[in-house]
Amino acid sequence: MSARALSFGMVAEAYERYRPGYPVELLDLVMTYAGRPIRTALEIGAGTGKATRLFTRREVTVTATEPDGAMLAELRKHVPSRVRTVQAAFEDLRPGETYDLVYAAAALHWTKAEGRWSRMAALVEPGGVFASFGAPIQLADPAVAGAVRAARAPFLESDEVPSPDGTPPGHAMQWPGTELQRSESFTDVQQVVIERRLTMSADDYVGHLSTISAYLELPTSEQEQVFDRITQVLPETVDLAADIVVHLARRRHER
Repeated sequence: MSARALSFGMVAEAYERYRPGYPVELLDLVMTYAGRPIRTALEIGAGTGKATRLFTRREVTVTATEPDGAMLAELRKHVPSRVRTVQAAFEDLRPGETYDLVYAAAALHWTKAEGRWSRMAALVEPGGVFASFGAPIQLADPAVAGAVRAARAPFLESDEVPSPDGTPPGHAMQWPGTELQRSESFTDVQQVVIERRLTMSADDYVGHLSTISAYLELPTSEQEQVFDRITQVLPETVDLAADIVVHLARRRHER
C-alpha cells in the first residue's frame, strides 16, 4: 500500500463533503448484471462510505474494508449500523468467507498488481460478481480546463492517476477490464459508462481537488499556492463531466 494510497485520512471530512456519491442507476446496473439475488457484499477501500450507502439500499449485508482509520471513522458516521467495518488493506484480507458481490469504488488502483485476481477470486462466490467503478471528475469547458492546467503546472504536471497497466485513455476497454479479460478466474467482462454531468461552485471544486492524492502529496505551502492559483482562474460555478466507468465480471465456476 503506497503512501499516496494512505494520504486520504488527513482530509476524511473534506472527502465526505466534496466527493460526489453514486446514483441508484449504478446499483440497478450491478444487480441486473448479477442476475441472481445479492445478499452479501464485500467492499474494498470503502473510504467514507459513498458507495457503501448505495448498496445498503437493497438490504445487502455489506462488509466495508478500509485501511485508513480516519476514513473508516468517517464512514461509520454515515452508514447504517448493520454495516460491518474492517480496518484492513485488500492484501491483508484472509480467504475464508466468500461473498455474492465484491466491489471497489475508485479504490482498486491502490491495490497491488501481483496476485490481485487470485486474491479477488478467493473472495467471490463461484458465479458471483466483481464490480469496479470510478468517476474521474473533469472540467467540461476546455478553456477553463486549460486555465487550470496552466495554473497547476508549476506544481503538478497532472493530477490524474495513470492506468495501472498502461492502457491508453482512448482504448475501447479500459483498466481494470483489460486485466479481468486476461484473468483465468473471471469471465463475462463488461464495461459500461453511466453519463453524468455535475455543477459545483468554484470553492467546492477546489475543495474536491484538496481530496485528490496528487495534491495531498505536495508540501502544505505548495498546496496553498496551487489552490490559490486555481481559484483565481475559475468562474463562480464550474460544469463537470463525471461519467461513471463501471467494470463487471463473473467469477468462474470451479471445474
